[in-house]
Amino acid sequence: MRRLPSATRASLCGAAGIWLLVGTPASADDPPADRFDTVVVDAGHGGEDEGARGPRGAREKDVVLAVANALAAELRQRGLRVVLTRPADVFVPLEKRTYIANDARADLFVSIHANAARDARIRGTETFFLSLDATDDAARLLAERENQALGATLPDAVSDPVVAILGDLIATEHLQESQEFARMAQGRLAHIDGTGSRGVKQAPFVVLSGVQMPASLIEIGFITNPEDESALRGAARRSSIVSALAEAVEEFGRRYDARRGVGSMPARGAR
Repeated sequence: MRRLPSATRASLCGAAGIWLLVGTPASADDPPADRFDTVVVDAGHGGEDEGARGPRGAREKDVVLAVANALAAELRQRGLRVVLTRPADVFVPLEKRTYIANDARADLFVSIHANAARDARIRGTETFFLSLDATDDAARLLAERENQALGATLPDAVSDPVVAILGDLIATEHLQESQEFARMAQGRLAHIDGTGSRGVKQAPFVVLSGVQMPASLIEIGFITNPEDESALRGAARRSSIVSALAEAVEEFGRRYDARRGVGSMPARGAR
């Protein structure tokens, strides 16, 4: 679990071991804040789980793996450490994806998917962050489909009241930052020629619920739409998506560091 920032850590002042959350000033004993430097990129599906399939046979697992690997390479060029949950065509269970992200002590989790709909006319990009309540029925059904593919359900609420309070505090901070990154990512994806923006939404994606960091799920297009499928097969669209997401990650990292009072991200090309 990530150490809470000084402004939000619990101050030990209460009875019967129940402590109130109040602001406390930073002290010389506080450890230095971590700079934004690690991103986990999660390619959805994989192996026997192909995900959605396009009318001309494109498989979601292949499209998102190509984008995830290219995004990882671009972020490394920009000086970031990147951890991939699956660098190849293999099935990775949810619990392992969560473990990889948390073990890496990452600062951001980005899950890449391609959308699907019964109506082949629907197209465009969407970006999601976690909520128990979906934005709309389409978001709810999408989350259900993705969760079922992983054989997963949302975790039960924490029963210990003190742990729950601290967990809620961390979750609130991460939720706000997840929403911030989702808006940055969607804003940049919306400027790619030929893509329609379906906006930022919320849904109960299990893959976002277990990670202890800001997290967003990016739907890079509808593979069931002929135009989106054709574009996602091509290098030009994939390159545009990678550039848009890398720019969003870089900007998010600068704001992340500024809030914590640490130095900015290294210059592009640094190692």
